[in-house]
Amino acid sequence: MTPDAVADALDRSLAGVDAALDRAYPGDPGTRQPVHTVYVPADRFHPGTSAEWGAAALELFDAHAATPADVAAVWGLPPELAAEVHGRVRAKLAAEPIEDLRVDFEDGYGPRGDDEEDAEAVRVAGEIAGAAPFVGIRFRSLEAATRRRGVRTLHAFLGALGTVPAGFVLTLPKVTAPEQVSALVTVLEGLEAEHGLAPVRFEVQVETPQSVLGPDGTSPLPRMIALARGRCTGLHYGTYDYSASLGIAAQHQSTEHPVADHAKAVMQVAAAGTGVRLSDGSTNVLPVGSRDEVRAAWSLHGRLVRRSLERGFHQGWDLHPGHLPSRFVTGFAFYRETFPAVAARLRAYHERAGSGFLDEPATARAMAGYLLRGLRCGAVDAAELEAATGRPVDALG
Repeated sequence: MTPDAVADALDRSLAGVDAALDRAYPGDPGTRQPVHTVYVPADRFHPGTSAEWGAAALELFDAHAATPADVAAVWGLPPELAAEVHGRVRAKLAAEPIEDLRVDFEDGYGPRGDDEEDAEAVRVAGEIAGAAPFVGIRFRSLEAATRRRGVRTLHAFLGALGTVPAGFVLTLPKVTAPEQVSALVTVLEGLEAEHGLAPVRFEVQVETPQSVLGPDGTSPLPRMIALARGRCTGLHYGTYDYSASLGIAAQHQSTEHPVADHAKAVMQVAAAGTGVRLSDGSTNVLPVGSRDEVRAAWSLHGRLVRRSLERGFHQGWDLHPGHLPSRFVTGFAFYRETFPAVAARLRAYHERAGSGFLDEPATARAMAGYLLRGLRCGAVDAAELEAATGRPVDALG
């Protein structure tokens, strides 16, 4: 039998497997991923929320990190890198302080009367479009205790939405069983048909032990992704609910605790190749108080953001305007500090020139992804990226 005949036979026998792999692992969509998600209680949300947060963050930044030398001191950056980052962060806070805004009808909103929450959901639906490049709401979970209220909020909100905004996503919290994901899909299909809406996508919050390890000893996360039927955009780690559920004392709850690292490692493997993206959680240490207290909180947050980026979590939660400076300083520094070297290395790969590295296609894709993330968040400009790589931006991926 010839090699072609053997390959033809294998194509036939593995056709089903090939198709299943293509469906389950389509790869990263190649679109922009926000660097953070900002959670704002529904009663505090209004169309000017992003600008309001940006102004507060910029005021704090100018008060406590007015110069590149201040940035270098607070976040431990080399002077030349701090100089590159400082102006970019100020511009970012003025132009696009929030990349992804999540209006919260869950823990941050708290218990409310049904009529009050219904009215708030309708109001938010009329005001959310354009509030940030990415927007959405978090509703109450589909666990038995909050299921009816969560569904009622979805009905009120989606019924009043009219058109699904670009970049819109729901957040499904406190998932304890894969069937809750498929239940949400069923609810959304009904509401979309009823109100003539485009398909609504959602992210799953991983903040319960049951979402990481099921009763059969396996992780339910791959099944959750499959049951979402292409609607799941992300897995978001919930720092404090998850840590508390494992008995971690409040003072030790953190995105860098070993239980957090374990959960996120499972998330990372489960989502790999599926097109479902990852987000780390938040810190509840706020940059408030004296100059020293603000700078200490910024230093802590920056270290946690950096740690997440190094581990492949390109997104995280921010809960306070004061977190925005440390988010962007750290992120911009992460993308700018090795930008020249990575761009040169990618250029050498495409031009088949010597670089000191034996790079492969997978490594080249990782380098391109790194550079594009830096471009999309504002850390790198398109012109300098094209000049350094010798390629148009749309040809990098």
